[in-house]
Amino acid sequence: MAIRLYNSLTRRLDELRPLTPGKVTMYHCGPTVYSSPHIGNFRSFLFADVLRRFVEDQGFAVTQVMNVTDVGHLTLDDIEGGEDKMEAASRKTGKTAWEIARQFEDEFHNCQRQLLVRMPHHMPRATDFIAQMGSIIDDLLQKGIAYQVNGNVYFAIAAFPGYGKLSGKVIDELEEGARVAVNEEKRDARDFALWKVDHKHQMQWDAPFRGGARGFPGWHIECSAMSMHYLGRQIDIHTGGEDNMFPHHECEIAQTEAHTGQQFVQIWMHARHLLVNGTKMSKSLGNFYTVQQVLDLGWSGLELRYALIRVQYRQSLNFTMDGLGEARASIARVQGARARLARIAAGKEPAGADDLAAAAARAEAAFTAAMQEDLNVSEALAAVFALVGDSNRAQPTAAAASAALRSFARFEDVLGCFGAEPKAEAAGDVPAALQELLSQRQAAKKAKDFAAADRLRDQIAAAGWKIVDTAQGPRLERA
Repeated sequence: MAIRLYNSLTRRLDELRPLTPGKVTMYHCGPTVYSSPHIGNFRSFLFADVLRRFVEDQGFAVTQVMNVTDVGHLTLDDIEGGEDKMEAASRKTGKTAWEIARQFEDEFHNCQRQLLVRMPHHMPRATDFIAQMGSIIDDLLQKGIAYQVNGNVYFAIAAFPGYGKLSGKVIDELEEGARVAVNEEKRDARDFALWKVDHKHQMQWDAPFRGGARGFPGWHIECSAMSMHYLGRQIDIHTGGEDNMFPHHECEIAQTEAHTGQQFVQIWMHARHLLVNGTKMSKSLGNFYTVQQVLDLGWSGLELRYALIRVQYRQSLNFTMDGLGEARASIARVQGARARLARIAAGKEPAGADDLAAAAARAEAAFTAAMQEDLNVSEALAAVFALVGDSNRAQPTAAAASAALRSFARFEDVLGCFGAEPKAEAAGDVPAALQELLSQRQAAKKAKDFAAADRLRDQIAAAGWKIVDTAQGPRLERA
């Protein structure tokens, strides 16, 4: 069965058929580095990471690009209607826009590492691609699809009949002033900026196109330039959050296809917004969390990753602290099963006669089918935990334990949310005194002396060990 992905452009599940057989090109809208990355940002970034991992798992060679928007972009298209986020951060902090960009770019990369993101092959900064943006702008000007007024360059959307095909917004339905402030120098209020002139703006360049004025690029042109530089004029997959669909991705399509005369992207994919405690994340509601804030509360990057990818990217995901606790428990279940299998495979715990290979094969088949159907991570996790249950109930042979471990290693490679395979520690390494406490606890439970059982459990925990209940009875593992 092939990989089928929901294509926002066609509004259906489309089979992934790479432009170049065996090779997949992906572009992912990355961070605007004016503030600390928050967990809502990372729902989209982790979705892109899981997508890349699974496509590689299916045997494709992937080239992945994620941009860093360090020029900043206007909250609205026009200077008078909004403020560049980099400039706003600069005014609040007293740092230059360049200093702010580097500070938060470094923080973003640190968050990527802590959330176990497989680093994109290229993470270009927009400020390094001004010349490439200029080449596109120059071509659009020569074709008459863009025009220049007082140094500002605008894309004439009336010259591109396909505008609106991604978001479903028809040009005539876009009310004047609904998305951008009214700007009298535009031919049409809905035209968008390719190049802006504002002498107060900190980040400025000599115009990289003929007859232009000193200024800075519009937000949308950046991604077109960086994508084409690394991936060519046509790419297989482009992702982002659902808020990127309009106007950003719509404008990307217009300027790129007007420039090249070819379809820009085969499959567009968009992740749903993250909810926190059932509502949209907002500082005013007190439910706004940066990645670092969650980590500072004592949760691991692995646990946060699990909590943010556990639901399919197109479905609503409600983030809660209870959900992080569930993530911690789920990871512990998987790792507990893997630890026991590792001991059996290494001959450090008695093997049995059960064959887990069939159960592992069933789990892998279910996992693959779920991921092939538009990255259904929820169903894929169900397959993982089916194998956890089968493993815990069985007394497998060493070979069967090894087969199950290979399946778990594959699940980890695709989802990245369980951690490395635990080391095989011999069951016989448990101190005899602790084994005796475990036996006493079992006797106390049988006698229904639960106070004594709890006391013995606490003594075991204080020694750095934990009790793991299995179908074969309780055993001790290092905590």
